Amino acid sequence: MSVNKEIKRVTTHVLQKMKVDGERISMLTCYDYSMARILDDAGTDILLVGDSASNVMAGHETTLPITLDQMIYHAQSVVRAIKRSFVVVDLPFGSYQGNSKEALNSTIRIMKETGAHGIKIEGGEEIIESVKRIISAGVPVMGHLGLTPQSIYKFGTYAVRATEDAEAAKLINDAKLLQDAGCFAIVLEKIPAQLAKKVAEELYIPIIGIGAGKYVDGQVLVMHDMLGINKDFKPRFLRRYLDLYTEIYDATQAYIKDVKSKDFPNDNEQY
Repeated sequence: MSVNKEIKRVTTHVLQKMKVDGERISMLTCYDYSMARILDDAGTDILLVGDSASNVMAGHETTLPITLDQMIYHAQSVVRAIKRSFVVVDLPFGSYQGNSKEALNSTIRIMKETGAHGIKIEGGEEIIESVKRIISAGVPVMGHLGLTPQSIYKFGTYAVRATEDAEAAKLINDAKLLQDAGCFAIVLEKIPAQLAKKVAEELYIPIIGIGAGKYVDGQVLVMHDMLGINKDFKPRFLRRYLDLYTEIYDATQAYIKDVKSKDFPNDNEQY
């Protein structure tokens, strides 16, 4: 389906209408101005300033080390570039787990200092009070269930979640709790496709999948993975649309060669 260029600005209302109309929602992570401008111009519906910046931008093993200040910096850069996309910012680890007041204070900083349009928060029943408090302040909240990277040390593995009946039942219940609390959408990460389908059919808010199959209302990928900047990450759910690692590598080697051989700059490339 071609990008709907008539939408001047994607909002929660637009996203809800897309679910009702059966139009799939496109979502990508983004962390800087230059890439945000490209992804926005291309027509991406949602840009997620993800705590995955901890991995792909800073080189950490997990998402845990990134700070609220760092997330705000990345979000500021992204928001300056966009004209159409809906920008969501992850609440990073340690900025909301203490209590709902801390979650609200972190959210207020993000919204006031970045100009973003909403936040994303990991968890279900255990963070419902924080979700309610944030939404009561007028801030759109996107939930995140299934594999929640901030809890990776609790899980001990990046394996598919909710394959057992008990965990699947809890996920469905958590999704309904998040919807009832007022979330405008939920991300489901790395769960069985049929379970994700059940959630998408039973809930009226958009369900965005990453490794959750084709039956949900939209898809999200980490930009660096989708563009092939990363070489080592090869999960089943990832489709690489470019091999930028190789293209950038080859271009860099060509540049080095031209510099070493004194071919660059030539007479037409100097003043």
